[in-house]
Amino acid sequence: MTKAADISTKKLISLAPDNWVRWVTQIPNIVAQEILSSDFQWISRESDVLIKVNSPEYGEFLVLNELQLRYHPQMPRRMRAYTALAEEKYNLPTYPVLINILRTSNEEILFYSKLCSL
Repeated sequence: MTKAADISTKKLISLAPDNWVRWVTQIPNIVAQEILSSDFQWISRESDVLIKVNSPEYGEFLVLNELQLRYHPQMPRRMRAYTALAEEKYNLPTYPVLINILRTSNEEILFYSKLCSL
């Protein structure tokens, strides 16, 4: 079941998707084309917001957004899985974004990808 916080995240992003993707990617000339379904055949990820974007520098790709209250150690693996599912479903490279609202430690959380020098 979708939680109220998940609906609020979708609402927040849908109010200004161009501004959102510029902020999370730090790509100034990126444009949000469409908010896509993040419901995959075997896994329902209704809390994610998946946005198809276009940038003159990188072309078309997806921005996969996940907001959560606190960091959980399994999140890097889950984000890689969601990224792979999105790439498989839409046949586009995916830029994953995980925002932890509350900090649980001073340790930096890193993830590396070939897309946009992420």
